[in-house]
Amino acid sequence: MHENFLGETSNFSKKHYVKYLLHLVAIAAISFGWFNHLQNKAMVTEAKSLAAEITSRNLLSDDLPELQKQAQGTRADVLKKLAAKIGSKQTDSDETSTIAEALAESIDNSSTFMGIFMAFLSAGYGGLVFVMYLLPMLAHRATHSVFDSGEMVEKDAMAEARSKAAQGDYEAALLSYRAAAEKDPENRMPWVEIVKIQRDILEQPQAAIDSIREALEKHVWPENDAAYFLFRLVELYQNDNQDQDTAAAILRQIIEQFPETRHSANARNKLQEWGMA
Repeated sequence: MHENFLGETSNFSKKHYVKYLLHLVAIAAISFGWFNHLQNKAMVTEAKSLAAEITSRNLLSDDLPELQKQAQGTRADVLKKLAAKIGSKQTDSDETSTIAEALAESIDNSSTFMGIFMAFLSAGYGGLVFVMYLLPMLAHRATHSVFDSGEMVEKDAMAEARSKAAQGDYEAALLSYRAAAEKDPENRMPWVEIVKIQRDILEQPQAAIDSIREALEKHVWPENDAAYFLFRLVELYQNDNQDQDTAAAILRQIIEQFPETRHSANARNKLQEWGMA
């Protein structure tokens, strides 16, 4: 078993080595392609400049060898190509300049095609790297940022609480939901489940009211969560305690606490329905 593990590790290392080697080859090929493209662009500029110089100085083909002796870098490469184009012909200034311009156009056409090809190749490789490495990384981070806190609670305390509730052990379930609320105080779901058990199963609306008030006192909730708890209180006071005055007072609190929101609009509509607006 130990030998098998070593063999798998060795194969894993070889696969990674081959993968990274292929990436290096791809990067080297793309870099070389762009380098050639930029060199060709520089040669186009130099060839056009040389054509203008030939015209302005009235240079002949016989003058090119002397220019080549003095030239360096890109200029030397262009003069070499120009000399190869002219060959053994004797050309005057106009013809020599025309050949230089034709050389510039030829290199430019080739360079444009190479640039388009390199752009597609680079975009393709970049997309491949994004899909293979960056996208999984971003997805992993996004998943953890969304689910880490809530999901961990869901897997331990929340799962245990639901299991207890399913077995009919509601007191133990309530204790587990409270533990979940302590572990993840920004998650309203444990409190939602507590209130559901107290009101719907144990038929203890006052206990449910007390739990909601406890939740509101223990934590500063985001707008939607706070509004949810307050509307739940309205429902409990109105339907279970038949205390419409307290329910109306809570609706007015919602209007005052969340002005110009859908929550205040819903509260105002409810008060109008009751004739208490």
